[in-house]
Amino acid sequence: MLFISTNSWIIDIFYGRLSLILGIVSNKIIDLYRSILALILGIDSGSNPMPGEISLAHNGVLFLDELPEFDRKVLEVLREPLETGVVNISRAKCQVEYPANFQLIAAMNPCPCGYLGSQYKECSDSIQSIKRYQSKLSGPLLDRIDLQVEVLELAKEDLTNQELRGEKSSIIRERVKKARDIQITRQGKINSMLTSKELDEVCDLDEESKKMLALAIEKLGLSARGYYKILKVARTIADLSGCQKIEKLAIQEAIGYRKMDKFFK
Repeated sequence: MLFISTNSWIIDIFYGRLSLILGIVSNKIIDLYRSILALILGIDSGSNPMPGEISLAHNGVLFLDELPEFDRKVLEVLREPLETGVVNISRAKCQVEYPANFQLIAAMNPCPCGYLGSQYKECSDSIQSIKRYQSKLSGPLLDRIDLQVEVLELAKEDLTNQELRGEKSSIIRERVKKARDIQITRQGKINSMLTSKELDEVCDLDEESKKMLALAIEKLGLSARGYYKILKVARTIADLSGCQKIEKLAIQEAIGYRKMDKFFK
């Protein structure tokens, strides 16, 4: 899942981890951030490779804040584990494979200053700097991110408005549990683990939904992987609603979660 937020301020988890590893608490750590990041991810671990953050997040969540601030080469390394659930590290003397079946959650601003699209403050970035910032994310990487959600900036008065509160986590948890049970009963695995062939078997779409998907592929420039990501999300939306058949509204919602692909190709 990719959150594109306006003026978000979230502490980077890697800053604290690097402080512990290096045994220092200093602004100088920022200078070492990019050069050591690859080692932390287990990409460049010398002659004796060790599991990095990708593998440590196995069967859990890997959260990356300020996504475009990472080196593009580091981001591209995410593609293999997101696809296969493992990460391979090759060295002259050995080749190792670590498990890396994680859920990626990432956050980013829409531009360097963070105010592109803001209703309350004007963006100060040039078109060139915005394009350069967004180009850190490649099409193939975005292809592997199922949900791309734009989080709009809240007005100050809305922050304390109790009427705007969403559902309780406990209620959502029960609905998710029921959806997972439906998937296990139907196909023996959760939707994210389905192959394209298996997905076709559990996604019986009407002609109107098929036309809608075809139009989305054309307008958004989606790949075959992107197409099947939409099907998986639509199937999951239907399961969460307790619907056996995938309705048109589920397809529309799933397509809506891919609308940012065209801006970051």
